[in-house]
Amino acid sequence: MDIATLAGIIAGIGFIIAGITISGDLRSYYDAPSIMITLGGTFAATLLSYPLRRMLEIFRISKNLFFTKLQDPGNIINQIIDLANIARKEGLLALEEAAYRLDEPFLQKGILLIVDGADPERVRNIMEAELAYLENRHNQGQAIFETMASLSPAFGMIGTLIGLINMLRTLDDPSSVGPNMSVALVTTFYGSVLANLFFIPMATKLKYRSSQEILYKEIMLEGMLSIQAGENPRIIEEKLKAFLPPNERKSLNENTSEGED
Repeated sequence: MDIATLAGIIAGIGFIIAGITISGDLRSYYDAPSIMITLGGTFAATLLSYPLRRMLEIFRISKNLFFTKLQDPGNIINQIIDLANIARKEGLLALEEAAYRLDEPFLQKGILLIVDGADPERVRNIMEAELAYLENRHNQGQAIFETMASLSPAFGMIGTLIGLINMLRTLDDPSSVGPNMSVALVTTFYGSVLANLFFIPMATKLKYRSSQEILYKEIMLEGMLSIQAGENPRIIEEKLKAFLPPNERKSLNENTSEGED
């Protein structure tokens, strides 16, 4: 589970509730019409914007925010170095058996293409096409949350207008001013919270994870092509480390040294 995502949501909700209870009454921030206008309007407009199939995927995407774990880049590099050593000692055809033991489909597919005798340019084109499709699929998931982030404050304003119109229509009845003003203000509050605590951060987290996953697959691609070119495993390792930030390179060097000991 991604602790940062869960902790961020809990902390955000906690700070808002604490701020409300310190200066006011939490019950005054609950308003059923405001929830209907903001949440209902946001999801209805998003459903209008995307096909039903894409909207249903939002539940899977939301689950991935909490439970999908990114691969360890050090482990990826170590796997590639192991494959490079096999290819150097036994030849490229010996990689077939090792490929079927890999748990990463992208890396497995590329290695099997190499074993089948595909030329480097063809391998690069096929794998880059798969990367482009992956990035496009991720962008579609991010776009749904970005759409909801833009819509929820707008429906909060719609709720504000509804509340103000109702308040002005019954201004001669003092007892109606409070409830209508509550709808007017609380819907704006709901819209801002949904956008800034949920939808925008979720889209940002998805964008970050997508960039990391694509980076790791680019490492795999560069490693596969280096193996196919017959490069020395040590040279391949140093080349792939260039994709990593300095702290991760240091950690990988330490693990490598421990393994050699």
